[in-house]
Amino acid sequence: MSYSLTGASIAPDVKTFSVQHFVNRAPLGLPNLEQYFTDELKDKFKSQTSLTVVDDMGHLNFEGEIRKYFTKPMAITGDEIAAQNRLTITVHVKFTNEIQPEYNFDTDFTQFEDYDSNLDLSSVEQQLVEKIVEKLIEDIFNKSVVNW
Repeated sequence: MSYSLTGASIAPDVKTFSVQHFVNRAPLGLPNLEQYFTDELKDKFKSQTSLTVVDDMGHLNFEGEIRKYFTKPMAITGDEIAAQNRLTITVHVKFTNEIQPEYNFDTDFTQFEDYDSNLDLSSVEQQLVEKIVEKLIEDIFNKSVVNW
């Protein structure tokens, strides 16, 4: 095993990783969400590991889709008006570790951000999506290479 300052424990035989394009299957979402998510996942592994990104199947491979993207009211006030809304994104990830298949997984990851109901979603959506995607990618990174 080799360890990094990020907490990643990656077998020395693992040299490459690949991220297939994550398609947005949710009925809603920003127009660039699928490309943004795919690029951010690649960037996380490029910046936090010494692995080389490849286009086809790497020693570590990520594929999947964005399954849910929705907003709903959360904190309801006494007069039954939502004080907070929540934007939630769910991503399905199939992770394949060619060298250590015992670490493979096929699972959903969900994260959210709350925002004030006085705000129009379109005015805060980009910032919310960036925060949610960052948390989703951290969860995926931890599950795939931080085996604590």
